[in-house]
Amino acid sequence: MNTDIVIAGAGVIGASVAYHLAKRGCRDIVVLDRGADFGAGSTLKATGGFRAQFDNEAEVRMSLLAREKLLAFQDEIGVDSGYRQCGYLFLACSDDELAELRRAQEVQHACGLTEARMVTADEARALSPAIGDPRVIGGAFCPTDGFIRAKNILHGYAEAARRLGVRFEFGRELDEWPDARVRIDARGAWSGAPVVPTLRRVVATVPTSVLPESMPMTVWAGDWYHLRVRDGRVLLLWPDDPPVADDAVWLSEVLRRTRERAPILDDIPIGESWSGFYEMSPDERALVGPHPGIENLWVATGCSGHGVMHAPAIGQLLAELIVDGRTSIDISALDPARFALDAFRTEA
Repeated sequence: MNTDIVIAGAGVIGASVAYHLAKRGCRDIVVLDRGADFGAGSTLKATGGFRAQFDNEAEVRMSLLAREKLLAFQDEIGVDSGYRQCGYLFLACSDDELAELRRAQEVQHACGLTEARMVTADEARALSPAIGDPRVIGGAFCPTDGFIRAKNILHGYAEAARRLGVRFEFGRELDEWPDARVRIDARGAWSGAPVVPTLRRVVATVPTSVLPESMPMTVWAGDWYHLRVRDGRVLLLWPDDPPVADDAVWLSEVLRRTRERAPILDDIPIGESWSGFYEMSPDERALVGPHPGIENLWVATGCSGHGVMHAPAIGQLLAELIVDGRTSIDISALDPARFALDAFRTEA
């Protein structure tokens, strides 16, 4: 293969990177993926949350950039990103959890996310009618967080990239990297060390009107059990760590937590369930930048469950690094070189 830029991974990150490089004037870009079509990996398994409520500056600022781009997505890309500002509500059941939410909110306010606010237990219950947990003592809420459509963002970027001349080739196992001036690893859970694929499961109720579609993503901060309404169904999630090996055991535990925390769902039958992989880095933050030990290899991976929401920002920022040698916001905390070289997959 004779090409200038090769990207491994045609998920939402790879598509965004390809589009943003092409938009900056780069040509002869090819994206390779071992799947048969777009979305064969983790992207289309995403439940579609978007938040800027992080506890560190790099991810808050990346969310703010992504939010700006999501708001302009229809005009720029020609597709509705599905971004709806229904909010994220984090719940605390102890003073320690409440203090952690306050500390995170101080970081958010310093970055400009001034609309994020602390709420009382009564305010939390008014925001999310799902809450039936008497242990809740308060929480944190941001009204500009909310929901997005992973499929729309992926296909939007892919088609926009194609219009700019990017080629996508499927059914391509990357046994070795082709010769290219720039090589980019955007394979997510399949990137290899230090990224670790981690199983995550989702179960949905049957269609129901018991909770409103506009209800915020509701998250118990202590164990990250969370739920939302999408397309008339309530999605139930618990990111078990370490993962429970047996699906039935996991489901039983999710339903137990649901009975305790959202008893309004007691009479609603369970419907479809599915699973996918988070691409977890050792510190649960993305790796965006040059590989620390291999020349002309760049990485955009390890998003640790935040790939879809941060894809608009990561695509722009990596394109800036490659074309300009600098980024418009500080993402030095995401530099892959923060991990020891011997932690990385070495073949390229």
